[in-house]
Amino acid sequence: MNALITNPEYVVPTITPHAFMLRHPLKLINARRFHASVRIMGKKKSNTPSENWLLVPTPPSSSPIVDTHTHLASTFESYRQRYKQGKHETVFDFLRSFYSGRNVESIVDVWCEAPVRKLWREFADSAVDAEDRKNKWDGINYWFVMGVHPHEAKHYNDEVEAEILEAMSHPRCVGWGEMGLDYHYDLSPRETQREVFRRQLKHAVRLKKPLTIHSREADEDTERILKEEVPREHPVHIHCFTDTPEFAANLLAHFPNLYIGITGVITYTTNLSTSQVIRNLVSAASPSSTANPLIPNPTYPLRNRCTIHDSGQPVRRTSFNSRRRDLEREEAADMSYCNDSLGS
Repeated sequence: MNALITNPEYVVPTITPHAFMLRHPLKLINARRFHASVRIMGKKKSNTPSENWLLVPTPPSSSPIVDTHTHLASTFESYRQRYKQGKHETVFDFLRSFYSGRNVESIVDVWCEAPVRKLWREFADSAVDAEDRKNKWDGINYWFVMGVHPHEAKHYNDEVEAEILEAMSHPRCVGWGEMGLDYHYDLSPRETQREVFRRQLKHAVRLKKPLTIHSREADEDTERILKEEVPREHPVHIHCFTDTPEFAANLLAHFPNLYIGITGVITYTTNLSTSQVIRNLVSAASPSSTANPLIPNPTYPLRNRCTIHDSGQPVRRTSFNSRRRDLEREEAADMSYCNDSLGS
């Protein structure tokens, strides 16, 4: 089972009323959840932890890991901003430090900004040749997907679309996303979100690109639009799933090549839906293995059409043990997993 669930070192002890929590590999501190400084005995003290806190233990499973959702560029930039004297000067050093010895064989990097960041090409071109992957990426297979996040939908236009379409032809591009609907934050008007979602889906389907979908508190519209625009057999990854078990069941029943991503929010005491999704997936387990829809010629087994990962949601200690027991009782420990290290 995922080390996120079985190893308590993934949880950082509370030190302030707004405790900071470690995120998973390539995940920095959740800045919204901690104060810039704390006062101890009348003196200010930085609560930015040592870089050692950013490292995670080696996963307990020897199965190869596909990190299905990273945002390398923005994460490295955040790291350099917070750790100005940090020991990692390049994104390649940064990646090697976190992944070395942890069974990570492939990563899927996600570019979902609008306008499109030009940096994507530098990353992708550096992974075309096997020798470059060995020297720069420590032998890890670098793949990427590109799309526009629902938060950024208001900035989607013909120019952005043209750049994404150009990226789709790159040999390291394996999908379109992340895209979808987010009715929790509503950072773009809902009608704009729906329009941009459909527009991206049409192109992805035409190009036969797997989909990375973001959906939050938009079950009905997401399900309806997917069913209207996407063929049943199309490969789909619902990244960072946080919605209802009924929504998950509807999608899984309709799309045989759809995968549900489970995140660290399973440890939240207020979140009962995600644990029920896992129970449903485990109870419907098939003896046959399935594979990551984003990787060409995949060899990474996933059981129950489920990826267990951490999308950026900090693990909460208060419910850690109970959630672990629930999963163990449901034999989730048997699931091979992919990891999702930085989502939104």
